Amino acid sequence: MRLYAVVAAGGFRRYATYRIATAAGLFTNTVFGFILAYTYMALWDERPQLGGYDMSQALTYVWLGQALLATCAMMGGGFEDELMERIRTGDVAIDLYRPIDLQMWWLAGDLGRAAYQLMARGIAPMVLGALAFPLALPTSPGIWLAYLVSVTLGVVVSFAVRYLVALSAFWLMDGAGASQIAFLAGLFFSGMLLPLTLFPGLLGEVARALPWSALLQVPADVFLGKRTGWGLVQAFAFQGGWALALLLAGRLVQSVATRRVVVQGG
Repeated sequence: MRLYAVVAAGGFRRYATYRIATAAGLFTNTVFGFILAYTYMALWDERPQLGGYDMSQALTYVWLGQALLATCAMMGGGFEDELMERIRTGDVAIDLYRPIDLQMWWLAGDLGRAAYQLMARGIAPMVLGALAFPLALPTSPGIWLAYLVSVTLGVVVSFAVRYLVALSAFWLMDGAGASQIAFLAGLFFSGMLLPLTLFPGLLGEVARALPWSALLQVPADVFLGKRTGWGLVQAFAFQGGWALALLLAGRLVQSVATRRVVVQGG
């Protein structure tokens, strides 16, 4: 485990070196936060309590989305491009023969990336949003802790989805198409555009049941105090269940790909 802790720390330091990119991303998150906030204000003026949120909760949802956009890599931008390139060039064969767990290696690095993005591009937009709008911020330390746990689980779910997308390069050679599909699905079904509680009927039920809802909708509801007691346990179970299922699926696909590499190499 010490090795993976070092890898996670390396992932944090790696992204910390791109200060200009961080500043640009922070500026973009803040600008889009203000645009979405005023859009939500107009919408909630017409439809108070829309989706079960009052105005302050809806505005808080906006800024939580901006804080978690890069943290949960809803638009990609994590390890997957590098892994797909290593698969395309064949360098992944070296990785598979190393005495490490390939999935854990990339997961550790992605957790380091997510920690940096949460600190660098998550805190500042929330502070600016709280200064400009009446946000519904928790007063209980327990809710803040539960929120951090939920965000961590969301990051693992995001990693597991992107890991499967990256492994598709073993068969597709170019995983750009799969990445674009995952990116669009992540934006829509995470609740980044609109809270999933606004989706009607069967569409809403399906959207809330898909793994992408673990990236934003579930952490936001935990932050807003809508998941407490048994509801909070169910939220963690939902995120943890998807994380486990997708990680196991990734291991299965990795195992199949490894056998293919060994056969071709032999």
